[in-house]
Amino acid sequence: MQPDLLHRADAAHALQHFRTLSPLVHCMTNDVVQTFTANVLLALGASPAMVIDEQEAAQFSAIADALLINVGTLTADRARAMRAAIDSANTAGKPWTLDPVAVGALTFRSDFCKELLALRPAAIRGNASEILALAGMSAGGRGVDTTDHAQAALPAAQALARQTQAVVAVTGEVDYVTDGVRTLAVTGGDPLMTRVVGTGCALSAVVAASCALPGDRLTSVAAACSVMAQAGSRAVAASTGPGSFTPAFLDALYALNGEDVA
Repeated sequence: MQPDLLHRADAAHALQHFRTLSPLVHCMTNDVVQTFTANVLLALGASPAMVIDEQEAAQFSAIADALLINVGTLTADRARAMRAAIDSANTAGKPWTLDPVAVGALTFRSDFCKELLALRPAAIRGNASEILALAGMSAGGRGVDTTDHAQAALPAAQALARQTQAVVAVTGEVDYVTDGVRTLAVTGGDPLMTRVVGTGCALSAVVAASCALPGDRLTSVAAACSVMAQAGSRAVAASTGPGSFTPAFLDALYALNGEDVA
């Protein structure tokens, strides 16, 4: 079955909800992208918080509207803190999102992320190689870089969604978002977005925030992908390279409104 294209009106509606509700997002993310991730969430109207101590993380994840688990700079101490935060979020009924950075390439993080699948993530966002590896299928990958195409990973994403009951987003030249039964395709963006550190990780934070919105979660996650892709396209048009792209991207996110998205 071919994926359906996300309706732009649905993306516009989700963006309006996002800005109105301003979700508080607990980001347990990697050290490389914390500032950029926080700025992306702020530009969209959300409230980011980076709390990583094990005791504080467990306390804060129950307060926040959503939790992001990004294993980009995973350590043993951080893994314990992440588990504590997930347990607390689950107890409080708060959704959490997994970004399995470089899973398949490194054993510690691969085993850790596969263990987390049993803890009921609301969403999983990764590139094609990461999703293939997380689903237990043969994958390429070179560290954080994918060597597989998003469409090739779609069956793995659908199987992973059915296994975990999470919404799975496999992102690339086209983004595919699936709950295992329905699949939405999101077009847009630009290859320049892969030349700036943190666009994928920041997308995962926006996905996490979107899981806290009311309504259909599949549509909300696909809308997050669409908003980021559209802002990326606008930023590329206003920049001359990676250095000028980052401020243009934040400006585009801040200026994006429902009419633009629709």
